[in-house]
This record gives sequence, C-alpha cells and structure tokens, in this order.
Amino acid sequence: MFERFTKDARAVVLGAVEHAERGGADSVDDGHLLLALLDREASRGSFALAALGVAGRRAAIEEALSGARRRGGLSQADTDALAGLGIDVAAIVSRVEEAHGEGALADGGKPGAGKAGRGRLGRVPFSREGKDVLVKSLRVATARRDRRIGDEHILLALTVRPGFVAEVLADHGVTHASVDRALGAGAAAAAG
Repeated sequence: MFERFTKDARAVVLGAVEHAERGGADSVDDGHLLLALLDREASRGSFALAALGVAGRRAAIEEALSGARRRGGLSQADTDALAGLGIDVAAIVSRVEEAHGEGALADGGKPGAGKAGRGRLGRVPFSREGKDVLVKSLRVATARRDRRIGDEHILLALTVRPGFVAEVLADHGVTHASVDRALGAGAAAAAG
C-alpha cells in the first residue's frame, strides 16, 4: 500500500513516526498522524487545514490531544458520559498519576509505557489506530476514484475514524464535510 502514497503522504507517515519517537511513545497512533499533518506545508492536506483556519490553533489541538492521552484515550464525550454516571475521570487520572507518575495512562496503561519499543526496522511500530487510519485513507482514495493516496486522504480518514482525534478535529471545525468542501474549493480554484 505504501507504494501508492504520494510524497506528501509519505512525509506525513515519517513525520508521525518522528513525533512518536520524540514523545517516547510505544507506537505511532492517529494523534501522531494528525501532528505530522499539521507540520506539512504546500500540500493538499495542509491547504485544507489552512482553509479551515486550523494553522493558528495548533497549540490548542496539541493540548486537546495531550489531555485525551492523559485520560487514557477517552474522548471528551466519553468523559462527559462517565460524569453523567457520577464518575469523575479527572479525579481518577489524578489518583493514577499520584501512584504511577504523570502520564501513566497516556499509552493506555500498557506495561512499559513511555519506553519506545522498536519494530523490525528500528522504528516505533504503528498502533492499531494508526494502521486503521492508513487503511481508511486507502478506502477514502478509492471511494474518490483517486489512484494515489495523498495527505488529504489521511486527513479525511482521521475525520471519520471514531475516537478522540476525530473529536478534537471536529471541535476545531475540521469534519469530513468541511475538509471535502475545502478540497473541492481548492480543486475548483486550480481548474479555473
């Protein structure tokens, strides 16, 4: 599948690996893919993000991703639902971090969390979530009848995959429909 990726999509994948390695993560997840997309310039995905006004909100997006990771991957909707049942997620996270250190839930409480594991090529492997986004990007490209998988397909895949990354994007006005519109406007401008 990787051979179908454009140079921009490959740069996003490699950038996600770098984000995971710098953060000491055990694996590359969908949040790392989003951060790598935010790093891009002069690509279809970066154009869509810029058109949606995301460039100036990178810090807020990073903070929201970090908060969700600290909650063990629970989205804000999950946290709100649990609060409705009388469960205070913030208090639970605080207690776990008191006992096990800050960010103890960041990698889902897996043994060895925070110690970057290495895959076959000496790189951090992709998590199930990260792999799902890449597979979904292939499906998005196929549905759009595109022969290659670009960073815009990765962005669209991030918007439709359930979880905290899609929620963070939606909270910042980035949905499948808004990205699709931004990409359509870019294609229309290039054609006209």
